[in-house]
Amino acid sequence: MRMDPELRCRYLHAMGVQVWRSRLAPETDSGLDPVPQGQPEPAPAPTPSAQVSAEAPAPLARVNPDLDWETLAADVAGCRACGLCETRTQTVFGVGNRQADLMIVGEAPGVDEDRAGEPFVGRAGRLLNLMLAAIGLRRDQVYIANILKCHPPGNRDPSPEEAQRCEPFLLHQIELVRPRLVLSVGRISAQNLLRTGTAVGRLRGQWFELGPDRTPLTVTYHPAYLLRSPEQKALVWQDLQGVARKLRELQNAPAGRSGGR
Repeated sequence: MRMDPELRCRYLHAMGVQVWRSRLAPETDSGLDPVPQGQPEPAPAPTPSAQVSAEAPAPLARVNPDLDWETLAADVAGCRACGLCETRTQTVFGVGNRQADLMIVGEAPGVDEDRAGEPFVGRAGRLLNLMLAAIGLRRDQVYIANILKCHPPGNRDPSPEEAQRCEPFLLHQIELVRPRLVLSVGRISAQNLLRTGTAVGRLRGQWFELGPDRTPLTVTYHPAYLLRSPEQKALVWQDLQGVARKLRELQNAPAGRSGGR
């Protein structure tokens, strides 16, 4: 997933992350260090090899491996397990490579997603595309899904009952994709997947294990939050670099020791 430093620099600028280059050393991939405008460089985040936190959740129940994508998509489209079925335009199932090494799990569909039937569209979706491009990935190379498959009116947070009713669909998707790594974006995603009330700022920079396959999972801020708080983009860039390193490590691991594979 290495890419030309100049190309990466352009993606970072498009994300709104300021980049400095040393005048004393030749430009290298590691010489592109984002620094927020007018702020000191943030302290380094813990390395991707950090031990699983004590807050890591108990293994999730394994789902039926024989359930196929078409049946699952039909079940989601016809779901009436909670009141959101009365107000949605359509369900938002998921999109991307169904054999992806990286799976991204967001929160709940917004208004744009409710109209399009696809997660992460609009401004937040465009920023997510730039975030992926900055580590050498295209949107169609990852799989993207949400905690919730229906848009909560007024963009409110999902209720615990709504998240619980929708959870089996997401677990089925994770089981079918079997990603090497899961990136949880945003508070609702992280707190539901990790069964915790801890804030994203305290969860990011660590590695957790998810489900029976002990799939590595890490947490970062949601693109919609970055649009409101652009000063956090440098921290997200640190998280993305950690994701890229971990993916390389897992892809190069001996057979049988590569995360969810």
